[in-house]
Amino acid sequence: MTIVGTDAAGAARRVPLSRARVLEAAIDLADRDGIDAVSMRRLGQELGVEAMSLYTHVQGKEDLLDGIADAVVGRIPIAKLGGDWKASLRGLILGAREVMLGHPWAARVIEGRAEPGPATIRYMDVVASMLLDGGFSVDLAHHGMHVLGSRVLGFNQDLFDDKADVDPDAAATIARQLAAAYPSVAAIALAASHEGGLGGCDDDVEFAFGLDLVLDGLERRRAASAFSVRSSKGSKAR
Repeated sequence: MTIVGTDAAGAARRVPLSRARVLEAAIDLADRDGIDAVSMRRLGQELGVEAMSLYTHVQGKEDLLDGIADAVVGRIPIAKLGGDWKASLRGLILGAREVMLGHPWAARVIEGRAEPGPATIRYMDVVASMLLDGGFSVDLAHHGMHVLGSRVLGFNQDLFDDKADVDPDAAATIARQLAAAYPSVAAIALAASHEGGLGGCDDDVEFAFGLDLVLDGLERRRAASAFSVRSSKGSKAR
């Protein structure tokens, strides 16, 4: 199957249509117009083919979403730095976050997938190996991957959103009005406003803060587990 396009001079040229090209076009469309704009009909229009032609390369909308979710994960740079597991894993996850920020729709699609694709499994294997190579037991590595949750892929779902485009003066006024009935919430809201001196809430700062808390906690568990194993071996030797 081929698609017909035009170059800058308007001359016709034939470009092969493949699954990779279909997924790339779908990602570009989602980046430009949002994930809700992605449909087989619209994608066909983008590629200059009938929508039915796409079914040679993707089975349908769900297969398309599976494919673009995995393709985005496949763009995450993977580099095992060696040495300190925490620094390596932190760098990997922050690299994943940079990719996700470039595709704001991707987190929602990834969370909606029933099964991970090959690129996602490969990425998770790298995460697991960093933990195991860093001295984690299989059981603790398992718990660690659960507690890291979606942060492993560079995103997380917050309970509430205090970083929307709201005028800080208006937010501070609302917080003061709520202070009598809800003093604790008001205190936090005021701290997150410009008036509170913290310059508002920053997504990247909050993500890194949460990630560091998790990694620090895992390091304490890893160290305690290693100490317990050494103590047990020492007791048996005596």
